[in-house]
Amino acid sequence: MSTFVNLIPDMSQWIVAPVLLPLATAALMLLIKERHRPIKSTINLVSTLAGLTLSVLLLLWVNKQPAASAYGIYLASNWQAPFGIVLVLDRLSAMMLVLANMVGLASLSYALTRWHHAGVQFHVLFQLQLMGLYGAFLTGDLFNLFVFFEVLLAASYGLLLHGGGSARVRAGLHYVAVNLLASLLFLIGVAVIYGVTGTLNMADIAQKLLLTPASDRGLLHAGAAILALAFLTKAAVWPLNFWLPGAYTTASAPVAALFAILTKVGIYSVLRLWTLCFPTAAGDSALFGADALVWGGIATLIFGAIGILAASSVRRIAAFSIITSSGTLIAAFGFSDIALGSGALFYLASSTLSGCALFLLVELLERARQISGHHASIDHGHDTLHAFVDTEPMPDTNLDDDEKVLVGRVIPAALAFLGMNFAIATVIIAGLPPLSGFISKLTMLQALIDLHNTAGWTLFALLIVSGLLAAMALMRQGIRHFWSSQERPSLRMHALETLPIMLLLGTCILLAAWGEPVLSYMHATAEALHQPQGYIDAVMAAQPVDKIVTIEGIAP
Repeated sequence: MSTFVNLIPDMSQWIVAPVLLPLATAALMLLIKERHRPIKSTINLVSTLAGLTLSVLLLLWVNKQPAASAYGIYLASNWQAPFGIVLVLDRLSAMMLVLANMVGLASLSYALTRWHHAGVQFHVLFQLQLMGLYGAFLTGDLFNLFVFFEVLLAASYGLLLHGGGSARVRAGLHYVAVNLLASLLFLIGVAVIYGVTGTLNMADIAQKLLLTPASDRGLLHAGAAILALAFLTKAAVWPLNFWLPGAYTTASAPVAALFAILTKVGIYSVLRLWTLCFPTAAGDSALFGADALVWGGIATLIFGAIGILAASSVRRIAAFSIITSSGTLIAAFGFSDIALGSGALFYLASSTLSGCALFLLVELLERARQISGHHASIDHGHDTLHAFVDTEPMPDTNLDDDEKVLVGRVIPAALAFLGMNFAIATVIIAGLPPLSGFISKLTMLQALIDLHNTAGWTLFALLIVSGLLAAMALMRQGIRHFWSSQERPSLRMHALETLPIMLLLGTCILLAAWGEPVLSYMHATAEALHQPQGYIDAVMAAQPVDKIVTIEGIAP
């Protein structure tokens, strides 16, 4: 593996490719008419696979760099920062690129079985969604962060309504209204910060923070607080998260799975700007808003855990698990502790992948439960999908001594697949040993013990209690779906519906199997975040590429 990594060339000029690739793909597919949907599907799948390959190469390249120089800088306009557009690759953004690509590939693979037929321009919107995600993770200035936010949100509006139905329209209106308000707050916060610092480049803002006069520091904090409100709304932090359960439960299965990464964009933005602009060395602004992050995250975790326990369906459990993960991450990052941050980054990867897998499992579980006669229909938002099944009764092989049928019937292979994957997802989301959810929570618990404060002990207890509540709720749903005495025909699933689930959960298993190198990567990422001078120096020192233009017949 190390030999392969050493063979990776300099990837600094490829940093812009994750943004350009989906943009070019979307433009190309706009030229193809909807009746040629198989061609669009192929182009979309190939582009997403290429994006995943490129993201993995970028992660391996940045990880092999020395810790002090593990940054890739791309000056998009070939103007030195802070005057031009800057794209920045570090360990955190590389990890987020890989996560977004994996979630995107899994969601697309699942959608290709049927869901991409449910509306027009699905593939174009999908690529624009990926473009917005990649750009948000790579950009180095606030204005372009806003631009990429709007790109991904505009695409998400169309994807949320994909498939039609009044339920999706109602949820979509709430979703659009809340995000438009968050975008307004975003612009106000950006305007205030620009008015105080005279720049929108993140590294330049951090550099000028200590030079801000005391008379303007209150205004700077107000701008940062308004900006944080916008990010925390997108991250679904309580009480700004009332829009999420309705939107995520009414969205189609692949869209809901893709949306598992959207709240992480808000979390990423908070983490990036907070550690960059308000580190412990920021003087009077050091760790500004830390208590709000910690206690806001704890309140979100409590809200999400109660919602999971009260949920009557796996869909709502999946939606509230996203809220729970957001609360856990915001609270953990708010402590500004490297050990706790490395565990939280591990948890970010694990919860995103497992949450995406659970959303894909939901539709299959409901399809299996609602089978009757020769076909079953699943109605969500007035869209009907048909799953053809066998109706031949299963033999009674589980009999007692009196030849009476015991609880349940022989489980067909498809149902066995669902049961196994549901059990794995339950173990990961609840944080039970030995999978990735347990490793991440154990790492955070060990770090919280060393903090010796009230907030730390509160989060320590909630991590354990929320895991138990999630386990109880998911086990209850498992009993409902799999431990049933009713006779069921066999469920048939397309191979493309099973592969993405196996990919996501298999990756979570690999995260646990390779726990030591993964934790080392997360620890290095957390260290770099808490030592922002390296990021600032890399961005501000990046030089434009010299261009020598020669004209034929004129000596240089």
